[in-house]
Amino acid sequence: MKKIVPFLKWAGGKRWLIPNIGLPNIGQHKKYIEPFLGSGALFFSLLPKVSILSDKNKDLVETYEVVKEEPGKIASRLNRHQKLHSHEYFYQVRKEIPKNRVDRAARFIYLNRTCWNGLYRVNMRGEFNVPIGTKTSVNLDTDDWHAVASSLSCAQILGQDFQESIEMAEKGDLIFADPPYTVKHNNNGFIKYNESMFSWQDQIRLRDCLKMAAKRGVIVMLTNAAHDSIAEIYREGFDVSVLERASVLSGVAAARGRYQELFITANYE
Repeated sequence: MKKIVPFLKWAGGKRWLIPNIGLPNIGQHKKYIEPFLGSGALFFSLLPKVSILSDKNKDLVETYEVVKEEPGKIASRLNRHQKLHSHEYFYQVRKEIPKNRVDRAARFIYLNRTCWNGLYRVNMRGEFNVPIGTKTSVNLDTDDWHAVASSLSCAQILGQDFQESIEMAEKGDLIFADPPYTVKHNNNGFIKYNESMFSWQDQIRLRDCLKMAAKRGVIVMLTNAAHDSIAEIYREGFDVSVLERASVLSGVAAARGRYQELFITANYE
């Protein structure tokens, strides 16, 4: 299958990560599981034959479902958004939520591509409130909606908590988790995750879920904040390295730079 470029821009997306790690041979694994979907950069690089893709963001999940099932209609709707795009049109689209799921998915992609920095943020009422950005291209040269739909054809796309997805993993499966980067002391231990909070206790719960999965023989890959509090909770039962944007893997003690993240694995060769 041809190379697929993620169709969404997502805060904390992992496009930069892919060339910097030795990706496992997905053909050796039963299924691929990604419980914090976002732009799905690793999924689109691996193109697994069987996968479970999930997220708590129901609008994001619906968009993936529609792209999978109706790629031609998505392309048509985005063509219309491209023709009509303007400052006024952006805020009109942002304000109005369509009743039709195809229109909602196209709206989601349109706003993602034309809002400020591709950020997803909602207010307390669940309303998308990111301002317009500087990008004016709704259709991209990399768009191939039928190829994206084909890559998603063997994926189960679910709107659910990460724990439910991780508990579906069996021996020989591969999990890639890229959670919100909550550390023990930022904002008293929580950050905004879609319409809810991702707390320090969620980080602990994620660690426990991944540890249980590893004991079942699941291969685990996790990216997280390069912070001592994160390194500490993964000290037992995991291999913890520091991944820098400069493509250097080093020991945890070196995790002091701005462009570093923890790369945490279990049962990983």
